[in-house]
Amino acid sequence: MNGTKFLCRSFLSLLVCCFLFAYQAMAAPVLKSTGAKKHVGKISKKRHVSHRVAVRHKHKSPKAGSSYLAARSTPQDSRINNALSAKSAIIIDAATGKTLFARSPDIHRQPASTIKILTGMIALNTLSDGDSVSVSFKAAQQPRSKVFLDQNREYNANDLINAVLLASANDASVALAEKIAGSEQSFAQKMTTFAHQWGANQTVCKTATGLTAQGQETTARDLAIIFRHAMENPEFAARMKQVNVNTAEGKVLHSHNRALWQVPGSEGGKTGYTDVARQTYVGKFRRGDDEIIVAIMGSETMWGDLKKLVEFGFIKKNSHQVAAISESVLEVSTAKTLAGGT
Repeated sequence: MNGTKFLCRSFLSLLVCCFLFAYQAMAAPVLKSTGAKKHVGKISKKRHVSHRVAVRHKHKSPKAGSSYLAARSTPQDSRINNALSAKSAIIIDAATGKTLFARSPDIHRQPASTIKILTGMIALNTLSDGDSVSVSFKAAQQPRSKVFLDQNREYNANDLINAVLLASANDASVALAEKIAGSEQSFAQKMTTFAHQWGANQTVCKTATGLTAQGQETTARDLAIIFRHAMENPEFAARMKQVNVNTAEGKVLHSHNRALWQVPGSEGGKTGYTDVARQTYVGKFRRGDDEIIVAIMGSETMWGDLKKLVEFGFIKKNSHQVAAISESVLEVSTAKTLAGGT
């Protein structure tokens, strides 16, 4: 019996050593490339400072047993963390919602156009493809990004939803908001309620566009939660995966999401930028049977940050799977040993 115990323990030790060696080998190329360059630039002061809204660096302590605490911190986590320009970022397992990596995921920041995910989802749930949408003076006068809607015309709801989700059009966002709720302010309240129903409780919306507004805020964790739920809607997911789409009038709308053609496995995502928010992003990625959600806020090199996080996210997910198998083997081996009458 003692010989059996020794063999079991030796096998488990060998398995763990093999796992650690394989994990280090997979992580090395990514970490080498991410550690090569450090972000040294400082954000220059912009004009119109009086119109800025201060970013709230308010942390929420995660509850015991939460997915945040479930993330296993490793030396590789620290190295990838130091390679990012983003102020806040998170990677979660798209299937379970479990956190795989996080950098200050609960800091409250302005969302920029990533919040249009909610605008598009509410419009999809409320309007029919054939519905017509008028354009108010307020909607037509929205700043870029926009599709330059004509105040004297009506537009197909389906086209405006695509304009919001792909082309990130501010004028289309306000037009849809006014069609659905009567005013952008009332629509923003619906957006907040919608987010909270999905568990994104740190999100407060004040606009349909994500343009900087006092009191408007979200977190990287909330963005990941929101996008995870949104991508469970087949119609939403199908739209987010399109690179180009034609309107009923023959106009071509182009996606702002470069990840669709630059990052292998991209299933869809939403970009955002304002002077206050800086670069923001949330997207879903799939490789084989593995799916992850990546959210980034306050980045200066968003596409570079995203590529590093996606590669690291799949490495991290695979390491969790190997660790889970090792734990399962250990439990089975222990149970068999105890059953042998030790």
